[in-house]
Amino acid sequence: MSVNIGNAINAYAGAARGGAGMAPREQSPGASFADLVKQVGSDALEAGRTADAVSVNAIEGTADVAEVVTAVANAELALQTVVAVRDQVVTAYQEIMRMPI
Repeated sequence: MSVNIGNAINAYAGAARGGAGMAPREQSPGASFADLVKQVGSDALEAGRTADAVSVNAIEGTADVAEVVTAVANAELALQTVVAVRDQVVTAYQEIMRMPI
């Protein structure tokens, strides 16, 4: 499955805000690319943990199926975003390595 990196990041940003809009999250003026990657990674981990917790609650009978589906879908979207960013970084690195000196 092919994921467009721009669409994935915008969708992830919208999902991270609870689905309100598709505009990317505003960054502070001094935020570096490393800070952005760190934030997206921690958001993806948190989405996975939330999906795990909601799944356990559903097994115990304290969560609704819709909550489980929403949490798992958000975790999947976050993972797809991280994978798409990783693929783009690897592609850029390979392209730089092919440049003549």
